Amino acid sequence: MFVSDPTVLHADVDAFFAAVEQRDDPHLRGRPVIVGAWVVLAASYEAKADGVRTAMSVARARRLCPRAIVVEPRMSAYTEASRAVYRVFDDTSPVVEGLSIDEAFLDVRGVRRLSGTPTEIAARLRRDVRERVGLPITVGIARTKFLAKVASGVAKPDGLLLVPPDGELAFLHPLPVERLWGVGPVTATKLHGLGITTVGQVAECAETALVSLLGRASGRHLHALAHNQDPRPVRSRRRRRSIGAQRALGRSPTAFSEIDTSLVALVDRVTRRMRVAGRVGRTVVLRLRFDDFSRATRSYTLPHPTASTQVILDAARGLLAVAAPLIAQRGLTLVGIAVTNLDDGRAIQLTLPFDRHSSDALDAALDEVRLRFGSTAITRAVLLGRGAGLAMPLLPD
Repeated sequence: MFVSDPTVLHADVDAFFAAVEQRDDPHLRGRPVIVGAWVVLAASYEAKADGVRTAMSVARARRLCPRAIVVEPRMSAYTEASRAVYRVFDDTSPVVEGLSIDEAFLDVRGVRRLSGTPTEIAARLRRDVRERVGLPITVGIARTKFLAKVASGVAKPDGLLLVPPDGELAFLHPLPVERLWGVGPVTATKLHGLGITTVGQVAECAETALVSLLGRASGRHLHALAHNQDPRPVRSRRRRRSIGAQRALGRSPTAFSEIDTSLVALVDRVTRRMRVAGRVGRTVVLRLRFDDFSRATRSYTLPHPTASTQVILDAARGLLAVAAPLIAQRGLTLVGIAVTNLDDGRAIQLTLPFDRHSSDALDAALDEVRLRFGSTAITRAVLLGRGAGLAMPLLPD
């Protein structure tokens, strides 16, 4: 559904983790801040100015920005800050589509009569986040979700930008092709190889030429975005399509037994989240990142949807065994697990048999202990004495 006025807001907290650290520690304000242990999870704009980027090693980041202050991540603080930001979003508009813990789309068509123009609403939102949460936030305003997100990216940090309907293509076309959703390093390299460096040059290409170069889905997608064709409405409170977790293993060689232990911890974390959310899933996905930065994904679809830790762990271990030769050849720096094809567990479980001696009963008993005495009150023997790894804060399901 395409609206005639620019009433779509994309709101994005600037350098979220680093901004929370600077908010909570006045000593860090105005200074380059890196959040992470051995990998950069976030960097303040002062650190980004020296070339520090998310996902690079902290060692490399220190070389680029020797004056940077490295702080350990505090996930509980980021979770609480995210909840406070979303309270502001919900107070601003009844239609909020969360993208991550620090960014969302808002449709403000229905509140203009009471709250003013989209620009006035966006300015008030920015002020409220600053006053109530203590964080800087950037807002882009446009007629489409795509262009609103691009506008917020251009306006960062701590800015506000409205793209008027009669100036959409004039704003969009001079931008680099990397601003288009779906253009990563590989696609950008292909386009640059043909001398295509701006969105406007993509718009000048025939759709058939882009399809021939990038494939049917990507070619048609980029052709539409280059003409600002994005009919997707803002949809509030969509349920999660997958639940997953991952763990970085470092660059040192990791024994297969250690990888298996990390997999156990990840599956335990994912299935607990699924049960808390009342979800079950059928497809188990194993994600691997190798020492040469290449990646691989393996998946297996179960005969029945489940949130059973043991069933999903068995499937994940099977996928890991299949990938063992690749791991031995390339080394492994990251392992991740996700469960997709999710359904409402409360409805599905009514149709499946329940055995009080099964792993489902064990999961229920463990969940009850953790609910009463805390998430660390009980754990698997193989995980005793081991760090749980970072659990990234997530939006509620």
